Amino acid sequence: MSIQRVEVLEALKVVGLPNTGNNIVEGGAVQDVIISDDSITIVAMVSTPVLHVKKTVEDGIKKALTEKFPEASVKVTMKVEIAKPTIAPVEEKILPNIQNIVAVASGKGGVGKSTVTANLAVQLAKMGFKVGLVDADIYGPSMPIMFDVEKEKPLGKNVNGKQVMIPVENYGVKMLSIGFFTDPDQAVAWRGSMATKALKQIIFDAEWGELDFLLLDLPPGTGDIHLTLVQSVPVTGAVVVSTPQAVALADARKGVSLFKMDAINVPVLGFVENMAYFTPEELPDNKYYIFGKDGTKNLAKDMGIPLLAEIPLVQSIREAGDVGRPASLQEGTPVAEAFYKMAQNVVTETIARNESLPPTKKVEMSETAGCTAN
Repeated sequence: MSIQRVEVLEALKVVGLPNTGNNIVEGGAVQDVIISDDSITIVAMVSTPVLHVKKTVEDGIKKALTEKFPEASVKVTMKVEIAKPTIAPVEEKILPNIQNIVAVASGKGGVGKSTVTANLAVQLAKMGFKVGLVDADIYGPSMPIMFDVEKEKPLGKNVNGKQVMIPVENYGVKMLSIGFFTDPDQAVAWRGSMATKALKQIIFDAEWGELDFLLLDLPPGTGDIHLTLVQSVPVTGAVVVSTPQAVALADARKGVSLFKMDAINVPVLGFVENMAYFTPEELPDNKYYIFGKDGTKNLAKDMGIPLLAEIPLVQSIREAGDVGRPASLQEGTPVAEAFYKMAQNVVTETIARNESLPPTKKVEMSETAGCTAN
């Protein structure tokens, strides 16, 4: 059997290079092709240490070459090259005391995004991180209820001649929400400009102190609040929440596409599949896939994005949120364990993102010209 290098390279052009839009040949990921008798060895290099990226490329190479040359033995050696950051002029950092700003989003309402955000915040705090939370769902704030602080009011403080808000704190999480300033029995009937101004005040006119994570619980969809967010603060990464059914997954894909726009370019840390399966209390080993099975897992694989967690549909999660004690506080339960693993994966992906990519910059947006990086 005679295999030519040009044939191997042509076969490898079907293998995509994640997050680039190129294949691994045109993207320069193929470092070497070694052909010996009936074996092919490929040395490929990617620019990120994230495990799922390396695995996606490796599996793609093996599949492409095995299909093209079924009698050949295929070996793949993966290498990682992280580009050294260039020295940039020193510029004033926005929110300098906050290390990571993570947006939690969903394309569709009703998928449990706020529940996921609340439990992520609690788990991060339990892990020893300093955590803040902004309830950015201006029209439907729910965090005051979930944290049992709906009757609280943030205090004011004068700092260097400027009046700032002191976040309300519970379960180790500092929090601000528009729900603290509105009548719970009345709708927030604000135009987009008023809503975005309120969001900026909550973020910037507050004494957050030093935080490892500031979580932003976004409203569903891809509207004014989302654009204001990326325009105002450098978002470290986004977590997208979905349920397994097709209608939710279609909207989750759109949610990802917003953050992946060239001008916005906010890394998506991963998906969280909520209501992944139902387990009755009396049958703890049984799983019933009410909304479908592996929907978000398949979407994550298709888009080359990590699946951070599969959260079960359990009555206690809803009950815990209703009484203001997030389910993550229920030590030793399967639900708390699921949220703990989710938080671990968020931390892992955030670290990998910070090690392999430069800091995200806020973007400038024009209604006529679209988005431009700042």
